[in-house]
Amino acid sequence: MNKKLRRLLHKILTSALVYIAALALPLPPAGKIALFVIAYFIVGFDILKKSFRNIRNGQIFDENFLMSIATAGAFALREYAEAVAVMLFFQIGEFFQSYAVNQSRKSIADLMDIRPDSANLLKDGKIETVSPEKVSVGDTILVRPGERIPLDGTVSRGSSGIDTSALTGESMPREVETGDTVISGCINLNGLLEIKVTSRYGDSTVAKILDLVENAGTKKADIENFITRFARWYTPAVVIIAALLAVLPPLFSGGGFHTWVYRAITFLVISCPCALVISIPLSFFGGIGAASKCGILIKGSCYLEALADADCIVFDKTGTLTKGNFRVVEINSPTLGSEELLKLAAHAEAHSTHPIAVSIKEAYGKKINLRRIKNLSEARGLGIEAEVDGQHVIVGSNKIMNALGISIPRITKPGTVIFIAIDKDYAGYILIADELKEDAAAALSALKSSGIRQAVMLTGDRRSIGENIGRRLGMDLVYAELLPADKVHKVEELLASPHRRGKLVFVGDGINDAPVLARSDIGIAMGGIGSDAAIEAADIVIMTDEPSKINTAMRISRQTLKIARENIIFAIGVKLLVLGLGALGLASIWAAVFADVGVSVIAILNAIRALSLSKKC
Repeated sequence: MNKKLRRLLHKILTSALVYIAALALPLPPAGKIALFVIAYFIVGFDILKKSFRNIRNGQIFDENFLMSIATAGAFALREYAEAVAVMLFFQIGEFFQSYAVNQSRKSIADLMDIRPDSANLLKDGKIETVSPEKVSVGDTILVRPGERIPLDGTVSRGSSGIDTSALTGESMPREVETGDTVISGCINLNGLLEIKVTSRYGDSTVAKILDLVENAGTKKADIENFITRFARWYTPAVVIIAALLAVLPPLFSGGGFHTWVYRAITFLVISCPCALVISIPLSFFGGIGAASKCGILIKGSCYLEALADADCIVFDKTGTLTKGNFRVVEINSPTLGSEELLKLAAHAEAHSTHPIAVSIKEAYGKKINLRRIKNLSEARGLGIEAEVDGQHVIVGSNKIMNALGISIPRITKPGTVIFIAIDKDYAGYILIADELKEDAAAALSALKSSGIRQAVMLTGDRRSIGENIGRRLGMDLVYAELLPADKVHKVEELLASPHRRGKLVFVGDGINDAPVLARSDIGIAMGGIGSDAAIEAADIVIMTDEPSKINTAMRISRQTLKIARENIIFAIGVKLLVLGLGALGLASIWAAVFADVGVSVIAILNAIRALSLSKKC
């Protein structure tokens, strides 16, 4: 509990003691009134101060104004005990509200602890402690056991276990050694690591995560926007109705003002919109916090809300449903030896960072002499042409071979077939295979059980490969042999489908997925191995690269939305009931206190439940 909350609690307790004394002690009327006034100002001075300050600033109609007018009116009617009770219970509600908000903020603040304070820069054999912002790409930093990794990089020396739980929600440490990539925000557990920095602090994983979390509150859900608009018109309306209720009936009926002013005060107390204004944003705040603890970063409550309405999910294949760890499983050449074919392919792919190119270079395993390569050109999504040792080498899919009129055999083996041609004559093929992620099949099954009507896979691979994986995972539709632009067109076709009722979700990881992520209703990026472009374009980032976390995100979104709707129905329902009873004179100020403070506390406590949604990651 922070200092502000403790101070408020002390005021509430002190005021409550004075209030009880005024009720219980056998004092003369003047003594009781004095104690009621003291209790009122102890607990209500801050509310009165805020009300006057807001009026001075032109912000008249808020809950502070409502409470000030209502309690002042009660004093004017000599309902001293009830005036103090209204202010006292209102502050109790404020205490619960502030406590709940602090708890929600703490769940987000726990994530903020990943911010690195400093970096140990290795320079000329000496260690210099500097701010992470001052470290450049290519510099080497030292990370001792127990320290947080301040910047993204590659381990150049040492081995250790690293704790990734702050980023991914995973408790199991990850073992790293020389050559492995590490990301900022993780904690080095046991070994001494030297890391060559690959990203500036501003472009690092930890900086991007912090930016996502800090700005998540700016993208509000439709329900939140509705409540904001509702409160803007609702509060002035109830003040006007209360004023009319206090004045018109006595004028027309000839009755006394005391009864109707009392009813108007009751009406004002009941009408305070605190329960809605606080509990709804708090619900979404808690849902986003719960998701972050599971390694799921949601960029705003609008995306959390939209995810609950998803009925179609579209997957990229490589790196999303599969591990993206391509490896060469077969080399076949009718004219050259396997080693020679692999050498030529590796040199042609020397400058490519595509996973298939990387796997070919890894299989070759030798240093590539770049001076042997000339006139390199790439046909995006098709293949590469280059001059290697004076030979015109073409490496790519069947599409580039067919386009160039090169005759190739039909290969039906499972995996990605890369054809090689030399001087426009077929020279052989390299078969590359990828593995499904362990939880991919279970993730698809869980999504369909949760209400997803259609699961679709898009891939640039051959149809036979795509259909094979689609069958194994239980996909409804598989579209294969697609270029990046084709994926966008397919998603647009699915968006335009007359049979679609809910939102369309696209899940991808590569730079070529960025346009599709941006075009879909909700874009989800695999953040662990995903490209920066995909993460920037996505609305939701899965830091663990696990497809099963998509279902976790959907569960959190639906339960958060359920909590928000429960609060709306409960708060409005109770208030309308007691408002009607109050206008008819059937509800006292004590009923009004329950309708305001009681409903607010119940709604806030219900909203806090969203924080616990991370328990089933």
